[in-house]
Amino acid sequence: MSWLWLLDTFEWTDAVDIGIMAYLLYRALLILRGTRAFQSLVGLVFVLVLYVVSERFGLASIAWLLDKFFVYIVLAVIILFQTDIRRGLARAGGRFFPRLSQATDLSMVEELIKASFALATRRMGALVVIEREASLDDWVEAATPLDARIGQELLLSIFHPTSPLHDGAVVLQKGRIAAAQVFLPLTQSKEVSRMLGTRHRAALGLTEETDAVVVIVSEERGTVSVVEQGTLSPCSDANELRSKLQALLQPKGEAKKSSAARKAAAKATAVKGGD
Repeated sequence: MSWLWLLDTFEWTDAVDIGIMAYLLYRALLILRGTRAFQSLVGLVFVLVLYVVSERFGLASIAWLLDKFFVYIVLAVIILFQTDIRRGLARAGGRFFPRLSQATDLSMVEELIKASFALATRRMGALVVIEREASLDDWVEAATPLDARIGQELLLSIFHPTSPLHDGAVVLQKGRIAAAQVFLPLTQSKEVSRMLGTRHRAALGLTEETDAVVVIVSEERGTVSVVEQGTLSPCSDANELRSKLQALLQPKGEAKKSSAARKAAAKATAVKGGD
């Protein structure tokens, strides 16, 4: 009977209302995806579930405590998510102007690979950050703006020891070099090896907070590594670095197509070689 009553009172405005609310929640989750704020949001949802459970089973002390907490929930959300709210509003505005918010151009990968191993050969340290879903504007704003096309020669000149821009990281946004001398947050994890220097700790710290991808060139060891989600992966050669960057930067659908195309090309080459 309750369902029939609901259907009798349901109007087209209710459907529009539910649709708009669902869309807004979906966009909010997309904005928070890839940031530490998403983890905080999961924690708040857990607290809400705990409150419902305490009310249902009569857990008076827990219900009283959470009831007092929810009085200040709006203020707590604003304090916890103030940075992500600002980023999210800026990114939401960019959705209305798709020409101004294009995806990362994968043509930069080859130039980045060439520059990385050229720097490793010369034992010149480097730190290159590639922005993905989570905005890096907070770190870029305090750095030296460039807005330049990505090129091997430019990256080599930036990270040359005599360059005034070689300290800090370079951030790539929308297929271009957005800024140099970007100083990143260092990881606070106690599990990080003491053998790792400041560059590696900065890369780990940023990827623990955002979904960015970081390429590191070690000055001491002359090696190239990729860091993503707080995990460091060494790359022995250009092919391995290319494979990892393409897997991380390409959309899943395109990555599958590229993988299938490479397999088909390799099979055709093998058949031709056999002839």
